Amino acid sequence: MQIPFEVDSPQKDENSKKEAPISNPSIPHISQRTQDPQNPASKQEKKPLTVSQLTRQISLLLEGKFRSLTVEGELSNVKRAASGHWYFSLKDDQSQIRGVMFRNAAAGLRFEPEDGLEVVVRGHLTVYQQRGEYQVMVSSMEPKGLGALQLAFEQLKAKLDAEGLFAAEHKQSIPFLPRRIGIVTSPTGAVIHDMLTVLERRFDGIPVLFFPVQVQGEMAAPSLVEAIQHLNTLRNSQQIDVLIVGRGGGSIEDLWAFNDEKLARAIFSSDIPVISAVGHETDFTIADFVSDLRAPTPSAAVELAVPKKEDLEHTVSQKQERLQRTMLQQLDRLREYVEAVRLRLASPDAMLQQHAQRVDDLDSLLRERTKRQLENLRNRISGIAEKLFLLSPGRELETQQHSLNLLQDRLTRAIGLLQIKLSDSVQQQMDLLDSLSPLSVLHRGYSVTLDNKGKSLRSVKEVHSGDKLQVRMEDGTLQTKVVSVKPKHPN
Repeated sequence: MQIPFEVDSPQKDENSKKEAPISNPSIPHISQRTQDPQNPASKQEKKPLTVSQLTRQISLLLEGKFRSLTVEGELSNVKRAASGHWYFSLKDDQSQIRGVMFRNAAAGLRFEPEDGLEVVVRGHLTVYQQRGEYQVMVSSMEPKGLGALQLAFEQLKAKLDAEGLFAAEHKQSIPFLPRRIGIVTSPTGAVIHDMLTVLERRFDGIPVLFFPVQVQGEMAAPSLVEAIQHLNTLRNSQQIDVLIVGRGGGSIEDLWAFNDEKLARAIFSSDIPVISAVGHETDFTIADFVSDLRAPTPSAAVELAVPKKEDLEHTVSQKQERLQRTMLQQLDRLREYVEAVRLRLASPDAMLQQHAQRVDDLDSLLRERTKRQLENLRNRISGIAEKLFLLSPGRELETQQHSLNLLQDRLTRAIGLLQIKLSDSVQQQMDLLDSLSPLSVLHRGYSVTLDNKGKSLRSVKEVHSGDKLQVRMEDGTLQTKVVSVKPKHPN
């Protein structure tokens, strides 16, 4: 397969030579002599040539001499014009010559001409008359030493590698067990049969979506690109998890479709992981480098895409046994843990003592809250009574009556306890008041002195000689008159 180029119908370049008709091109006329008709005896004189005449004569001479030639040299000043024509120079250590390869001839190139490349060209010598320069009109070009296809392969490989198409971070992982496999290969030959046979042997029942393509010839690369792009559109609807793209072995020319740049970019852009399986183990193509996984053969690609059913069943069986052992070990550990916890538990007597203490604490708390709850209970009883009055007799009334009786019993018990507490408190207060009462002091033999207004006297400073006073005793009152006043500490 040739690398496609745009091809136009053959036509002469606008700069191609224009030949002047001559009678015998193999004998060029360098100069002409003329004779004066009036003087037959006069000497012939040389008539000068124009630049164009001289150039045409040189062109006829050189092009007639070098109609077919083969030249080897190093490319330099390589340039491709927008028209598709290639312009360059061929050189060696001592000389150089211009060369041109028109678009029609360049369509057959299988590599990219570049500066410094040693090549062998075939063509013929021509003169570019507008500048008076001679050049090699190249009809074919091959790299020296390295084949054209191999050179094209290396050039494309370097280009795509520089763009990162081979980088590991762009590789997609192949699913462990695909729901459906897409196979892109030739419908004829042993490849598809071998792949399906291997698939049936390894894991029968996995569906396959087969896309037949050309794998050799000019239409092979476009056919492969179309297949990959189309299968990507069916990825979700058909549940395609992996693509296998490949063919059997062959020469580099046979495998060349898998070195196509558009195919490489289609594989790189695929949302479905791609396994390349081209030729034999020693065959490498651009598709192998850009795909997510390379298989040495198409049959091996199936083995990489699908696990062996027997192996999976064996693995599942092993995991089940391992899981059972793990569960039994875990159960034994739990039994040991329960036994250890049981041994660490406190004795029943200690637990009863703790609960008894807790009961005492709760009893004290209940007694403290009983007083605060009495009023709430009264309000609830009153509310319940009102609701009972509004409700019709029957089962609801019996239920509410029972609740009321319970609350009344609780209230009665609470009121009884409260009365006892209040009675005790009142008795304590009365005893305290009795102990602090002046009458109690009088009962012990003391008296209280009052002035004539009934105010108790606390100091002799409040009394003067001749004042009438009252002395209150336990069993009565004395009327007295102050004869004299004697302070305890006279000034």
